[in-house]
Amino acid sequence: MPDETTPPDPFEMFRRLWGPLGVPIPGMAVPTFDPQEVEKRIAELRSVEAWLNMNLNMLRYSIQALEVQRAALQAMKSATEPPKKP
Repeated sequence: MPDETTPPDPFEMFRRLWGPLGVPIPGMAVPTFDPQEVEKRIAELRSVEAWLNMNLNMLRYSIQALEVQRAALQAMKSATEPPKKP
């Protein structure tokens, strides 16, 4: 018989649901009720979000630069080709 003084685990349902799949639930492995720890995790995730956004912007600029380079190469190629005779 379970100990009546122990409160039920509020995350047990999630563990049973996701456990057999072998998929870890981010942040659910060790839930915390410490407000400072939650704030720390939020700050860490915001830092990661900012880093990912910066990398996404750099990727977009790289793609844009390559598209400009492709257009310039096509323009130079068409300028150096002799005109087609009708």
